[in-house]
Amino acid sequence: MKPFIKASLAAAVGVIIATVVCGILSVIMLSGLMSSMSKPVKVDSGSILKINLNGALAEYGQENPFASLSGVFSSNSDQGLDEMIKAIKNAKTNDNVIGIYINIGNLSGGISSYEEIRRALECFKESGKFVYAYIDQSCGQGAYYAGCVADSVFMNPYGSLSLTGLAAQPMFYTDVFKKIGVTPQVFKVGTYKSAVEPYTNTKMSDASREQTVSYMNGIWNNMLEGISACRGLSVEKINSLVDEFIPLQDGCFVQQAGLVDGLLYKTDMREKLAAKADCKVKDLKIVSIKEVNKVPAKGKKFSADKVAVLYAAGEIYDEGSSMSQGEQIVSDPLIEQIKKIQEDDHIKAVVLRVNSPGGSAYASEQICQAVKELKAVKPVVVSMGDYAASGGYYISSNADTIFAAPTTLTGSIGIFGLSFNLSELTKKVGLHFDMVKTNRYGDFGSYYREMTAGEKALMQGHIEKGYDLFVSRCAEGRHMDPQDIRKIAEGRVWTGEQALGIGLVDKLGYLDDAIACAAAMAGLEEYRTVAFPEKKDAMTQLMENFSMGAKMKLINSSIENRVKAEVKELQRRGGVLARMPYSITID
Repeated sequence: MKPFIKASLAAAVGVIIATVVCGILSVIMLSGLMSSMSKPVKVDSGSILKINLNGALAEYGQENPFASLSGVFSSNSDQGLDEMIKAIKNAKTNDNVIGIYINIGNLSGGISSYEEIRRALECFKESGKFVYAYIDQSCGQGAYYAGCVADSVFMNPYGSLSLTGLAAQPMFYTDVFKKIGVTPQVFKVGTYKSAVEPYTNTKMSDASREQTVSYMNGIWNNMLEGISACRGLSVEKINSLVDEFIPLQDGCFVQQAGLVDGLLYKTDMREKLAAKADCKVKDLKIVSIKEVNKVPAKGKKFSADKVAVLYAAGEIYDEGSSMSQGEQIVSDPLIEQIKKIQEDDHIKAVVLRVNSPGGSAYASEQICQAVKELKAVKPVVVSMGDYAASGGYYISSNADTIFAAPTTLTGSIGIFGLSFNLSELTKKVGLHFDMVKTNRYGDFGSYYREMTAGEKALMQGHIEKGYDLFVSRCAEGRHMDPQDIRKIAEGRVWTGEQALGIGLVDKLGYLDDAIACAAAMAGLEEYRTVAFPEKKDAMTQLMENFSMGAKMKLINSSIENRVKAEVKELQRRGGVLARMPYSITID
């Protein structure tokens, strides 16, 4: 009995101590957060902006509430493209910033986002300020493509440059489903609409392979031409180097090949930066993206007229979910933002920044209608990011003018529906079902039997009606005949360059080009840009993070709750979808 009492008391004391420690840590964290929020930002003369090309790149970044808390809780895993571009622009005009230092690592993102970074850095170099880049342990090819714009690129003697070329390797579940007794029931329109192939095929269809080869070659050729222009190497030479598998070549090979300018350890790189800044290493003034962006702009005139930039990034859903991670487009909140912009008389023009592979066809139609209503009141210009495909193109199609980057993946005009027959699986595990119904289709969509011929005909008809509506929206927005849209639709994915040639977009360009176009359409000479949705401050982010943590603990508290949460997420993805077959990320 005594050992049990001792163990119980020890456990109780442990809980009390842990609670007190957690409370103290929370107070310290909150105090540090409040201090960082109130602390004035100052960039000293001779400062160097450091850009970390690491982690995951988001289209529209949100402030990290832990970013300034002594590095313990900070994370470089998520970066906002908008914040990075803004910092580069601010550094160009800030007299106290003398240059940019790029840490080229492993940045996960889309090719068009890398192009936006390259373009901003090239614009920065027009100021006469320097740009140095450094590869430490390893460097992904997307980050290298963005960072090789630098005046000089250095690498650790034992670092690695992963310039390998592009590859796509879709996974097919067809035979696995056969073994476990699951039968997919597929409904689609579009020869190239290959999103359902993983459930019906064991390899890529000829149509899917054709379009994948086409847009991957387009992306790779753009990357090669960009690297060629920066490094003074021919495209043929770079391709031959890539075929020698650069990641496993030593630093001397990389330098002799002309892909970097020198081999330096990290301490040597700091000395080179100090020499450039004309100071000692200990006196180097390195500033972050956040610090540069917090400096108030000097001499900037206030203008009542505004151009709104509305960000729509991620997969398109009918409703939101606290389980989802990353960016997402939920129809109702986005439409509310559109209405808010529509009713603001000071907003004279709108840029809809779309970076989406698609999603719910229903939600896409609702957003498309809201964009049409907005366009009736003020000019609307679309700027396409890495993707504006399927549902992403759907919501873009009715803008006054559409800009795409050369490597944007767009089009994919087609839809599909997917259901599963689990009857064989349920038999294998010993589950049986019976049915009583009052009408023929009372159990339509049941997972526990195969659809009847009549149900399949109804579902296919529903998909075809959705496709017809999609085509009609595109034809209306692009001022084209529906038959001409059908010729370039069929779910085919196009690059921005290809889309320009077939009339799906109006111009090749980036976000700045779209903003300038929108301002010109509204007849504005003096204006300021405002971003939507409004970003949450650090305190709001902190409270939401705590709230999310509590929700996740509740969800994970039982297997039943976890299963319910997963099923709800699957249901949120259900229905008729207008989506690309998969997403492409270049590391």
